Amino acid sequence: MHSHSIDQWTHEHVFLGDTHTRNERRTWIVVALTAAMMVGEIVAGWLSGSMALLADGWHMATHAAALGIAGLAYLLARRQARNARFSFGTGKFGDLAAFSSAIILAMVAIQVAWESVDRLLHPVPIAYSEAIAVAALGLVVNLASAWLLRGDHDHHHHGHAHGHDHDHDDHHDHDHHHHHHHDNNLRAAYVHVLADAATSILAIGALLVAMGANWVWADPLVGIVGSIVIASWAYGLIRAAGAVLLDVSADDRLETTIRERIEAEGDRVTDLHLWQVGPGHRAAVISLVSDHPLAPAAYKHRLAGLRGLSHITVEVQLCPHHDHAH
Repeated sequence: MHSHSIDQWTHEHVFLGDTHTRNERRTWIVVALTAAMMVGEIVAGWLSGSMALLADGWHMATHAAALGIAGLAYLLARRQARNARFSFGTGKFGDLAAFSSAIILAMVAIQVAWESVDRLLHPVPIAYSEAIAVAALGLVVNLASAWLLRGDHDHHHHGHAHGHDHDHDDHHDHDHHHHHHHDNNLRAAYVHVLADAATSILAIGALLVAMGANWVWADPLVGIVGSIVIASWAYGLIRAAGAVLLDVSADDRLETTIRERIEAEGDRVTDLHLWQVGPGHRAAVISLVSDHPLAPAAYKHRLAGLRGLSHITVEVQLCPHHDHAH
């Protein structure tokens, strides 16, 4: 076989989401917005001696760091996408970043809860009008950021046909796979700004109540509620991103469809591994036995049209009880 003919049998392992470029660009815009807000609050707090501004500025710093991790993940995944050292591409960079961001978010929740309990036990005077103004300013920035990061989470067709063996045509049967195409990195960034927006809304409400009714305890009590909400979001992110990093197969319906198509003509699947290699991209390793084995390409052709199935490896064995003279 001539070396130049090998090219038609090889393929790249680029498993980036369809909206990777858009998500990367928007994430960096949000990083810039958050960083500008952070610097502005810290400088204004230092010049005015406002603890509320300083505290919120440093709180924004943790979110800026997490959003920066999300931006770097997009950047590295794109730049290293064709690096052969990554056996199944760089699609999981985003999940690694999301997992890290979720841990930061959990730490923020613990910090907010700790400060709230401390304030509940040891009340301090609150400069209401100043605190409300800071929360309102933060809310505007966070709502703008949330609007930028709103995503369809890659609910698109992901066709990366590798060679002539498996084309990925659109297929009406498989809309149910859409919910497995989430970009956890975008989701993590979105949850960070959403958590901050929710904190601002709760803070404004609590401060208005505290100011009107002179209930100083309302502010820290709402802080505790906010920390519980943030912690639950962090837990959800850790589970989702951790499942991808650990190659957990969470798409039972796709697994069932693969088995049905492979076994349509009497062959039997003996081993099936299905895992996510990037937003909207799954890889499958399938072992099967057959009385009348076909070439692997024939079985790959049976799976044509399955949305998001981007890398397929098929191992075919002759049924051990079959006459080997066949």
